Amino acid sequence: MVETPDTNCSEPAARAASGAISAPEVKAWFVREVLPLEAALVQFLNRSGRSKSEVEDLRQDVYMRVCAAAYNEIPRQTKSFVFKAARNLLIDRVRHEQIVSIESVENLDVLNIAIDEPTADRVVIAREELHKLQAALSKLPERLREAIVLQKIEGLSVREIADRTGVAERTVERSLADGVRALADIVLRAPPDPRRSP
Repeated sequence: MVETPDTNCSEPAARAASGAISAPEVKAWFVREVLPLEAALVQFLNRSGRSKSEVEDLRQDVYMRVCAAAYNEIPRQTKSFVFKAARNLLIDRVRHEQIVSIESVENLDVLNIAIDEPTADRVVIAREELHKLQAALSKLPERLREAIVLQKIEGLSVREIADRTGVAERTVERSLADGVRALADIVLRAPPDPRRSP
């Protein structure tokens, strides 16, 4: 088992004066809801490819961020809050590691930094995949195609699709599931399963 961490949940002086959540409340919440997540948190941080000492530092930084935020408001869903804080911390670390001092390099081309623009072959592959997906969508029955377009392209929720199309939410859910399966069968050129009816 990992040694008990320093929670760093001591109350900042500014918070004490402002009447925000007290240190004893934050500490009690931390011990009750955050510490039981430690094994899963360490496992999550280990998957980032960091060394053991870096993982310990990251864990401590996550705890500090979580505690600092808890003085404003204790989160309702602790687990998702802790893992979101861990994910954001990892992203911040990666960004920070990619920063190179301008003085350290005379010619920026030497850096060989990956450009966000896709290469020509990726553009061609993406267009081919898009055409394949458009062709597959056109082969779907209208109700399945409409449900998929409304959710995956227009970003509507199941409830919004049900309201717009005038059908029950369960029907929309089934249409989405059937449509995605049918699309996968078409795109991957797998023979359709006779037990599935689109």
